[in-house]
Amino acid sequence: VGRDASCIADEVIAHLVGQVGAEVTVTLEIEATLPDGASDQIVRTVTENGRTLKFTSQGFEAE
Repeated sequence: VGRDASCIADEVIAHLVGQVGAEVTVTLEIEATLPDGASDQIVRTVTENGRTLKFTSQGFEAE
């Protein structure tokens, strides 16, 4: 996954932002299915990391 994100940044985003006057917005959606659910530690870590990375919205959904 990390390599894919890096590849997208290198091969797509870099070319767009290099254009004069370009305004580029990147939207990332992450969906994960965890058969046993997310532990409190995973929820806490992912939530804190999302805040640190300044995600505008984030959360976990129960199914």
